[in-house]
Amino acid sequence: MATIREYSAEELAAQPIGWWSGEVSRRVVGSLREALAVEGLTQPHWWTLNHAAGEPGRWSRAALTERLRAYDDQGTDFDAVYDDLVARGWLTEGQDGMRLTAEGEAGRLRARERNLAIHRRTHEGVTEADYVTTVNVLRRMVANHGGEGNLPD
Repeated sequence: MATIREYSAEELAAQPIGWWSGEVSRRVVGSLREALAVEGLTQPHWWTLNHAAGEPGRWSRAALTERLRAYDDQGTDFDAVYDDLVARGWLTEGQDGMRLTAEGEAGRLRARERNLAIHRRTHEGVTEADYVTTVNVLRRMVANHGGEGNLPD
């Protein structure tokens, strides 16, 4: 765990939240993307695998694309993501929607372990109470600027 200096409350209160929250986002998302790339996956692949695993048969391409678009910051071609997962043999599609194959579930679980390692690294030296407070503060700031401060459904 990296050592960081201590600062006064006044020094910390004067810090620009936009820069710090942006830096956290860039670093955490960058680490997640690197971990997924080991498996040849992107975040949209990961989101697709989790949705298909969580509610087998619920998702059509159109419905899942609509759901995931809110999280996408890369202009993802979701049809290309779905096509890739089908071509790998990880995802099937039919009248009853998307479903993971055994290979898809195995790949999802491998990616999940990599993501959990990033999650653990992110939480090093941060108490659960501090993490909860941080998330609640960020939710409030999002809402204060017209965004959705509630957790995703």
